[in-house]
Amino acid sequence: MPNASIEHRGLLFVLSSPSGAGKSTIARMLLTEDRDIDMSISVTTRPIRPGEVDGRDYHFVDVPTFKEMVANGELMEWAHVFDHRYGTPKAPVEETLAKGHDVLFDIDWQGAQQLYQQAGQDVVRVFILPPSVGELERRLRARGTDDAAVVEARMARASSEISHWDGYDYVLINDDVQTCFAQVLTILNAERLRRSRQTGLIGFVRKLVTHKEG
Repeated sequence: MPNASIEHRGLLFVLSSPSGAGKSTIARMLLTEDRDIDMSISVTTRPIRPGEVDGRDYHFVDVPTFKEMVANGELMEWAHVFDHRYGTPKAPVEETLAKGHDVLFDIDWQGAQQLYQQAGQDVVRVFILPPSVGELERRLRARGTDDAAVVEARMARASSEISHWDGYDYVLINDDVQTCFAQVLTILNAERLRRSRQTGLIGFVRKLVTHKEG
């Protein structure tokens, strides 16, 4: 948590990983633990899955609507993933930052790259690796949300996703989810305390050196 008495500039906190490596689990843990960060809800053209809620998990739209959003400059980033389109609506992110909260992104390397091109100084990128390829496949099959063909497609894509690890500020290995989560939380809190993000420091220090209060 940033210093409560000092104004700070919000950050865009990105979690990326190949499917099954744990980024979504850790994102949920982070939202539960930290009240000063809000999830960016992506817009997607993929079909809604059982148990999902429109507006909570994703904003589900058709392809023409998605294309219109791209054309109108309404998305901060977008990409094709497994024959579907995913993107980040710009307006909700700006509203969250205006409230003084940070924004959490669960996006792939393409989205992270686009986000960094738009708001580099405010973006913190964390890539999560699985402990092994075998463990990644085991996790994908164990969660039971995809059929065998989709699991195979995700495994095939994993190598490409992992190859972009060096485009991130931090790279973690998710061998144990609690340990990995603790590392993610440490990174978030440290980044919040960067001098450049504590915009109220100049005024605070000026009062100290001039011995004035109020």
